[in-house]
Amino acid sequence: MDVPLNDGKRLGDKERDNNHEGLETATRLAGLKPTIDYIRKHGAKQIIIAGKIGRPKGKADPQLSTLRIKDALEKILGVSISFAADIEHQPEGEVVLLENTHFWPEELEPSEEFARKLAKLADVYVNENFASSHRNEASVSLLPRLLPHAAGLRLQKETEELNNVLQNPQRPLVVIIGGAKIETKIPVIERLAVVADYVLIGGYLPIEITKQRFVFPPNVVVATLTNDEKDISSESINVFKGKLANAGTVVLNGPMGKYEDGYGDGTKEVAKAIVASGAYSIVGGGNTEDFLQEAGLLEKFSFVSAGGGAMLEFLAGKELPGIKALE
Repeated sequence: MDVPLNDGKRLGDKERDNNHEGLETATRLAGLKPTIDYIRKHGAKQIIIAGKIGRPKGKADPQLSTLRIKDALEKILGVSISFAADIEHQPEGEVVLLENTHFWPEELEPSEEFARKLAKLADVYVNENFASSHRNEASVSLLPRLLPHAAGLRLQKETEELNNVLQNPQRPLVVIIGGAKIETKIPVIERLAVVADYVLIGGYLPIEITKQRFVFPPNVVVATLTNDEKDISSESINVFKGKLANAGTVVLNGPMGKYEDGYGDGTKEVAKAIVASGAYSIVGGGNTEDFLQEAGLLEKFSFVSAGGGAMLEFLAGKELPGIKALE
């Protein structure tokens, strides 16, 4: 699992359930249920759920203990869950929640010795965490090499959906990329400019593109922004709508503006245009998904990806360590 808890509250608190972070966390945890149910039905004596929440960076932080999500996970899975604070002893219980793997710096190195300690706890490895599959971490890229392994049901669906975008999309294929972090998104834009009919760029990216004077092919459309640079302009919204009107497949990753500060018009209008187009639509990235859920638009997309950065790297043709380890 990979869930973004950072504010010190338990999932299930009324305040958490009403904020963006709580919505994304609940969605990611719910995505585990089909695979957990399948494994239980087929006779597993014990299931150990591992992964991270937040960004503890290799040291223990009580605020980011996975114990915080135990109650919510029990409700989602409909089972009693034991908690294991260490990896030195075999835990007890049918379903076990392991402490945040990012509390161990060896996870991040990644350390094969650490992976071997984890491997001693189980007989089979299942990756049901697409959101972390682009990270070279012990439990993601090394552990599956030490045990018989498989992809979880949700991870299989993720790779099938994204492979279809790359190999056999209904055209025109339109990819919309927003948010920030230009350094990670330039390779994606360049790769998708070859695959897609149009790549539309919004969010904070146009500012960085202008500063660094990036030049793209004609099918890459970089939005202009409002005067305060908090959202894409109404002119760009109309241009984007025009590109989307006859689309066959649309991929959306990242918001068009600072929706968390009330600048959500661009994201909402683009999302409405995607839905109105009737295209096969995929959305990824927790911030975008949370905003669309609150706007009542998320369920109108054809597929909701569990990964943000992982989704972009997959579409950029990069080799994801967690997927490679399962081959």
